[in-house]
Amino acid sequence: MLRRTRSLAAAGVVGTLLAGSAVAPAAAAPTLSGWGRPVVTDRTSPQEARRVDRVPTPDLDWYACYDYAECATVRLPLDYDRPHGATTEVALLRVKARDQQHRIGSLFVNPGGPGGSGTSMALAAPYFLGDELLDRFDIVGVDPRGVASSEQVRCFASVKDQTRAYAGLNVAFPWTKAEEKAYVASSKAVGRGCSTTGRPLSGAMSTAEVARDMDVLRRAVGDRKLTYLGFSYGSILGQYYANMFPDRVRALVIDGVLDATTWVGRGKGRNLLQEDRMRSAQGAYRALSEILTRCDAAGPAACPVAGDAAGTYDLVAKRLRAKPVVIEDPDLGEVTIRYSDFVAATLNALYDPYGYQQVVAITAELLVLTDPAAAAPARERARAAVTRLAAEARQQARRYDFPYDNGLETFLGVDCTDANHPRDAASWPARAARADARDPYFGRAWAWATSPCARDTWTVRDEDAYTGPFDRRTSAPVLVVGNYWDPATNYRGAVSTAALLPNSRLLSSDSWGHTAYGTSACATGAVDAYLLRGTLPAKGTVCTGDAQPFAEPTDAPAVDRAEAAKRTLAEQGAPRRGEPKRLPPVVAPLPAVGTLTVR
Repeated sequence: MLRRTRSLAAAGVVGTLLAGSAVAPAAAAPTLSGWGRPVVTDRTSPQEARRVDRVPTPDLDWYACYDYAECATVRLPLDYDRPHGATTEVALLRVKARDQQHRIGSLFVNPGGPGGSGTSMALAAPYFLGDELLDRFDIVGVDPRGVASSEQVRCFASVKDQTRAYAGLNVAFPWTKAEEKAYVASSKAVGRGCSTTGRPLSGAMSTAEVARDMDVLRRAVGDRKLTYLGFSYGSILGQYYANMFPDRVRALVIDGVLDATTWVGRGKGRNLLQEDRMRSAQGAYRALSEILTRCDAAGPAACPVAGDAAGTYDLVAKRLRAKPVVIEDPDLGEVTIRYSDFVAATLNALYDPYGYQQVVAITAELLVLTDPAAAAPARERARAAVTRLAAEARQQARRYDFPYDNGLETFLGVDCTDANHPRDAASWPARAARADARDPYFGRAWAWATSPCARDTWTVRDEDAYTGPFDRRTSAPVLVVGNYWDPATNYRGAVSTAALLPNSRLLSSDSWGHTAYGTSACATGAVDAYLLRGTLPAKGTVCTGDAQPFAEPTDAPAVDRAEAAKRTLAEQGAPRRGEPKRLPPVVAPLPAVGTLTVR
């Protein structure tokens, strides 16, 4: 996708349903260790068990890294049907439990993406996980195959070739006919590159392969069953593991949930856009609309566009569609603000619980800059504010120069291989337009994220990709956490996932931003209690986010979680007990092509 917050978040059926993948009849399983209750569970299929269990348990040669962590790399089968064939290197990082005497085991974490770094998330664990989790668990992050510190997928032979192929992708999303034509051409070039030069790794990056890796690594760290906390796309990895290895789950939490059935797309859904199935844009539009409604209720003292906030936002959008804003800056040169930049900035802001402040601020500033009759002092103030934002965006923007950056390719290597997508990239303009008509502003933004996956040009396949079923009964409950106002993982995905998994519990949160953990003391406490003791929140529990739009003092500072995470990691050392926890970097935008976000 483009920056997931980006794009965030394939051709044909991405692999056939594994022969023998039907789960054996439910059987009594051992009592869940320490929780004192017998469970009935589905069983790992014989074929899946054979794939992973015949791989020798890796010897993890941990070494000290980053002052307070340990790192390791391990070679795992590229194809689990050929355990003694080609391998790929996978990187791990752990932060050891502070109370080793009372250690429960390992907590595997995944930040989403796909393409997010599990090792970076584990390194940041002392800054966002609760003290009791840090006391009782080794926090383990794995960079999925192809990603970050693991052996990297490369779809092009050189940065030069990559830069030329990506040329049409350097917009948040295409709006004009010329932009659409260029975007389609680059989408086809990227799909072809990943299907040729990117092989064999690009065809072995499906979520199923990562789930198999995680099961082998669970064994390598000495855990009999998996304890897992996954965010955003990490909810897909959690669902895959739960359904492929249902009797190997100790505790599994997914927060910011994508429905795995709509992610894959089967039957009539296989020829729909992934966005048509998942409706991320619907969630983003609902969040924006509610912010603008609350803006009007708060009044002009709290919100600069109060009165008709929705109308004002739409007026700015219409003006920018007609004519971009161009600013000449002595330091930055020419700064162009297009309609797609406005939407992308809004979407990125919606990832943050305090992002409503940026939404209304940039709307107010662009209202002035798009009005030729605006007074000079007001125009100068707005120009300065927008230029500051542009400078920050440029610092974070994707640059196609040295070294080789495979961020987009890691996202596509998973999504295009996991899921079904329409056949022809040339069909995306019409499809994206329909998505935008259905879910204004954000339909195009999310729809275009998967255009390189068009199956006429993305032809590499993983014959062992998993496509379901996703309704297995696990040996321990799956805690499904959904946020009402999530702009990337629509709340309805949590509802449908919890309804499908027979041994699950839905925890809802009236929270803002992307995912609920770290944004709601209620949701955070419920997740921690389940991971530690297996205690589920009561059925029907609805938490409330700590931040609510316009409920804060008007001078409350906006929180930039990505920058907060960078600052905390730069401090080089874990915080002491009792120090305040920063918000997790998982809920911040992940950089990639353009100025959008990934799941």
